[in-house]
Parts: sequence; structure tokens; C-alpha cells
Amino acid sequence: MANKVEEFNTYRAKMNEKILADNNKIIKRIFNLDTNAFMAGALDVKTKELLGLVASAVLRCDDCVKYHLESSKEHGASKEEVMETLGIATLIGGTIVIPHLRRAYEYWEELETEA
Repeated sequence: MANKVEEFNTYRAKMNEKILADNNKIIKRIFNLDTNAFMAGALDVKTKELLGLVASAVLRCDDCVKYHLESSKEHGASKEEVMETLGIATLIGGTIVIPHLRRAYEYWEELETEA
């Protein structure tokens, strides 16, 4: 089986490059807003990424969950912090979030094997 993390990041980078190459002002501004929103401010980046993880799980966006799991890990989040965050997401989102919780757990394990 291909490395899930590498596969996700390769696809994401390829498609982001294609999308941004079309030079759509609205899309570029949304990407820029996203980048700036997750910069350190009153909240540190790790906290913002964990908040993004909750929102992504509740909204059931697996790609977003993967992205925020990676970013959380890169900014020092521990497995315990991530699992507590996913617990809050499952509480808020309800049982419909459980399949996304499973995939998030599996992806976190992939991230841990890369360390």
C-alpha cells in the first residue's frame, strides 16, 4: 500500500498548483485568508490547528482533517492532545463523526510512523 501521507500531500500540492495557476482572484484570496488565519496571533498556531481539526471533523471533511492533523503534529501537538480534540469533535458533531474519527486515528498512526 502506498504511503497515505505522501499520497495525500502529493495530490494536494498538484491540485493546488493547478487551481492557483488558473489565476482566479476569489480562490487566491480564499487560500490567502486561510494561510493568514492560521498564523500565530492571540492564539498560537498549534491551538488554531486543533480548532481547525474540530471544525473539520464536525463538518466531515476528511481532507481537512488530514491537513489539520499534519499541521497539528508539525506544531507540537501530542497524540493525547489530538485524541482529546477529536473527542470534543465527536461530542459536538455526534455519532455521524465516528467514521471520520476512525480515519483520523488511522492517519495519525501514519504520521507517527513517519517521525
